[in-house]
Amino acid sequence: MLRFNIFLGFFFVFAAIFAQNKKSISQTTSEKAAQNTYFGLEFDQSKAVSASEMATIYEQMRATDTIKTKFKAIVTDVCQAKGCWMKLALGDGSETMVRFKDYAFFMPVDLKGREVMVNGFAYVEEMSVEDQRHYAKDGGKSEADILKITSVKKSLSFEADGVFLKK
Repeated sequence: MLRFNIFLGFFFVFAAIFAQNKKSISQTTSEKAAQNTYFGLEFDQSKAVSASEMATIYEQMRATDTIKTKFKAIVTDVCQAKGCWMKLALGDGSETMVRFKDYAFFMPVDLKGREVMVNGFAYVEEMSVEDQRHYAKDGGKSEADILKITSVKKSLSFEADGVFLKK
């Protein structure tokens, strides 16, 4: 019994020495959201286009086109599971779906209505019904709304390697 008690004593001392105060991912990203900060790669903010200019660029693109750019826009939706995608409003009432290069970073889930600047590649794609339903589910849509999705949709997409969040 004495050996067991000595073992327990060493165990608790060892655990106390190596205990760490870990923050959850959501706490860390929420703290970053409270200040001007970058997610992903930092980039030069000059020569960024506005959301309405970006809408004009998207209108001229075909399904196989890709263009490197950066633009400012307002966040309209964010993945509520872990911030793995977001939607940005364009000047003409449409939106672009922003995903993050290699899932290297995630955004805070409470960004709706905030202005961001994204840097990366803009492209146009056709999104399958299955993918649309997946993103609708991640976005917190109801089952009835998800079942209303029945056709392929031309979508404006963006792969960001960096995002600047304005305070």
